[in-house]
Amino acid sequence: MFSPVKSALLLLCSLSLCSVQGQEKSPVNSSDGPYVIYKGDSILVQQIEQGGQKKEQYLQSNKKAVKLKINFSDAPEKNFEVKLRQNIINEPSTWNQPKKMLVLSDIKGEFDALRDLLIANKVINKKYEWIFGDGHLVICGDLFDRGTEVPATMWLLYKLEEEAKLKGGYVHTILGNHDIMNLAGNFKYVDQKYFLNAEKLNLSYADLYSEKTELGRWLRSKNLIEKIGDNLCMHGGISPDVNDLGLTIEKLNEIARPYIGWKNLKNTVTDSTILKIFNSKDGIFWFRGYFKEPVVDEKIVDQTLSLFQVKRIIVGHTIVKTNVGFYYNKKVLGVDVNQHKGDHQAALFENNKWYKVGLTGNKILL
Repeated sequence: MFSPVKSALLLLCSLSLCSVQGQEKSPVNSSDGPYVIYKGDSILVQQIEQGGQKKEQYLQSNKKAVKLKINFSDAPEKNFEVKLRQNIINEPSTWNQPKKMLVLSDIKGEFDALRDLLIANKVINKKYEWIFGDGHLVICGDLFDRGTEVPATMWLLYKLEEEAKLKGGYVHTILGNHDIMNLAGNFKYVDQKYFLNAEKLNLSYADLYSEKTELGRWLRSKNLIEKIGDNLCMHGGISPDVNDLGLTIEKLNEIARPYIGWKNLKNTVTDSTILKIFNSKDGIFWFRGYFKEPVVDEKIVDQTLSLFQVKRIIVGHTIVKTNVGFYYNKKVLGVDVNQHKGDHQAALFENNKWYKVGLTGNKILL
């Protein structure tokens, strides 16, 4: 029979073990990366392989010669390769209307959801090859958090961007609130896997997406808002405060870009325009006023449409039971669904009509 002290110690150890197990959201030994980090004239590629082993290699500075392997420890058949591009440039803000367009948002590291949606709707095939022709793929924000395949999701979009251009198509990756949170050091929703793996790589989690990394530079080249034909695409929405700024789409992206990744912005920046754009309630990344009470009046939506010369606003960020769906007399299209909990849907524009699509390939007219 144990003494009272020994019994107490055993109980404490048991509770501690349960606590650690409860906090662990994903297998620690699952693959992660690769992360491409620039070290002077050299390129350092680091990743965690199956079994949790660290792998790193220094490569030549010729980026065109670098081919990355994205591996999945649970399903090797999902593996793919990516070539690094020579240069990363800032995205344009305005586009002509494509004949077809698939729009989704809030992937948040759910690689399988993205992959399956793109395959089901004939954007890519099972070899990850672009088969959408001159169509456009639009991601309305939130690549980070909750899911356990964040880098793989980014690398797939990175890969498809180049392939789409060769076929006359395009991939638009627009930033969301979770993206700017991660770049600015707010890791509230990050899966524990990434902190553990960063430590194995002798890095901090913030280092993985700094301006000295390929993915960090790629993310910082993205816009917070784009006009694609008659559609104003972003993550959150346009509040009355942002309307009142009277800025063009190009100007919004131009003045906001230097502040992407800015830590503690609200306490270190005094420019009222920047503060309104990034405001955690009414800013472009965060606004929920089309769906959450008190919802904005339709005249505010009309003001936005008039200001930016578009017919509709397309947003993610806010999950609504009726998504994917139209609101405000078809002036607002909400595309956020709970990808993290298995609700995999997107909006498809084709033959001048809008459809709700999922994993079956069936189309429901909106």
